[in-house]
Amino acid sequence: MPRKATFDSENPEWTKKDFKKARPGNELPPEALKAFPRTRGAQKAPKKVPVSIRLSPEVVERFKAEGPGWQSRIDEALKKAVGLK
Repeated sequence: MPRKATFDSENPEWTKKDFKKARPGNELPPEALKAFPRTRGAQKAPKKVPVSIRLSPEVVERFKAEGPGWQSRIDEALKKAVGLK
């Protein structure tokens, strides 16, 4: 079921005029860039391979319950299980 749009007077929906005025973030003045966190950037050489894997809900819940980094923790657990660590 589609979600109903809500109107927020502090953050109105952009108009075509707004999009025409918009500029990429790298064109912001240096003092404005300080307000945004830095990103990691592209990897020099990919160290992991993206895959799709189906896991039981219990396993996913257990790892997610420990907080961010749950996919890396699953990777570590699998390395241990197959004798790579």
